[in-house]
Amino acid sequence: MEGTIFSLIPALIMLILVLLTRKVLLSLGIGIIVGALFIHNFNIVDSVVEIWSVFIGIFISDGAFNIGEIQLIGFLILLGIMTAFLQATGGSQAFGDWMIAKVKTRRGAQLMAPILGIIIFIDDYFNALAVGQIARPLTDRHHISRAKLAYYIDSTSAPVTVISPISSWGAYLIGLVGGLVVTTDLKPLQAFVQMIPYNLYAIGALVLVFLVALFNLNVGPMRKHEDLAMNHGEVVPKGAKIPGDLSNVFEPSKKGRIYHLIIPIVVLLIVTIVLMFVTGAMGSEQITILSIFENTNVNLSLFYGGLAAVIVSFVLFLLQREHQVKTSLVFIEGIKAMLPAIYILLLAWMIGSIISTLQIGEYLAQVVENANISTSLLPLIFFVISGFIALATGTSWGTFGIMLPIASNIMAVADTNLLIPSLAAVLAGSVFGDHCSPISDTTVLSSTGAGANHIDHVMTQLPYAFIVAISSAVGYLIIGFMEHLLLGFVVSLSLIIVITFSWSRTSSRKRQRT
Repeated sequence: MEGTIFSLIPALIMLILVLLTRKVLLSLGIGIIVGALFIHNFNIVDSVVEIWSVFIGIFISDGAFNIGEIQLIGFLILLGIMTAFLQATGGSQAFGDWMIAKVKTRRGAQLMAPILGIIIFIDDYFNALAVGQIARPLTDRHHISRAKLAYYIDSTSAPVTVISPISSWGAYLIGLVGGLVVTTDLKPLQAFVQMIPYNLYAIGALVLVFLVALFNLNVGPMRKHEDLAMNHGEVVPKGAKIPGDLSNVFEPSKKGRIYHLIIPIVVLLIVTIVLMFVTGAMGSEQITILSIFENTNVNLSLFYGGLAAVIVSFVLFLLQREHQVKTSLVFIEGIKAMLPAIYILLLAWMIGSIISTLQIGEYLAQVVENANISTSLLPLIFFVISGFIALATGTSWGTFGIMLPIASNIMAVADTNLLIPSLAAVLAGSVFGDHCSPISDTTVLSSTGAGANHIDHVMTQLPYAFIVAISSAVGYLIIGFMEHLLLGFVVSLSLIIVITFSWSRTSSRKRQRT
């Protein structure tokens, strides 16, 4: 069934179950089981062996440990421990008290998260987790729902890194695009820069984030979460399982100071960024900014940055001398708080491996190659297909690797004038699908960084993602048929504004009537 239309079934079952049951672990587990059965023609023994092999493959492959995955899991554990110490020392509460005095409006608190998301553009993982740690005390104090914070984080992290040449994504894409434009006069960096204004989804997502923050636009399920936060002080719905939530475990120290939160986070930022540059330089033959980001070891940098931050936060905790909570409890509860996020991440990796074996991406890509359609429609087609692949597989990078060479090969023959728009449409669709996918690692880490329920984050982000996607699709149609970037760009952004405000006003009127 690999590489056929039937290969779509396990992914569709998983996605439908997530939406219907809102139980992500159950849905992922069923998706893995059904996918394994499809791979082995419903042979139960072979399917069980496949599932076990995929699980072990997360940690060990070709007789060696998968250090990158282990380091990322280790970083999540360290992040949980650090978060526990920030709460136990009273640093989070002190920072919230201080920021609420400085940032006196709810609008200002909402703007802080996306601004931080743009500033921390080096890597999407680092962005998601760092922004969450910094912004969460402030947004909580201004009764901004964790679902909205997760939206701000997720909708700035990938969109910023995918259009930034100086980032882990940018370096990867420049290297990938370099081999696809050899038949043109473009250099890799030049081609990437030219693709930026054609990446309508990434730019549109960033524009929408600031519109939402400035005008408090709550669309779809987000309105319910914001109402709970505003009217009842519930930043998360009662009973929702929240990663990193220790509010009911122990009371924070009354001696907490701002530096109890600031110092560990600054250490995390500095150590992580320095190690990203060091590991990138060590892996580069010729040391340049682009080669550093292309060869940097993000997971190693995050792990040791997290370790340094935990050590510093532990020392600050000990220096308080009088503790209301035992040190061992802080460590244990910090680890326990991150387990739900780790479970989701492990299952997401497993379903990603199963889906890769089923060759869903290759099947959809083949459909595009074999279709006899107008070249003017191809940017839109590449956007839509890339979105489906990223949604089903949960990976932008994997979609880049599949779709960019296909788009390049097709456009080199069909219409070279649409080469750059088509490559940009692949990037845009990949980020869109990634935003909608409950099995995307960046989606998981965004909900983790915000301390939001994972499915709440997925469901509340979907309407915003679709608003930008629909507007981008219209933009790609204009670009494809008229080959006019500015018109497609302006129309796309205008549609985002019109649709968002119209939807928000319609929802408000319906609520007033009821």
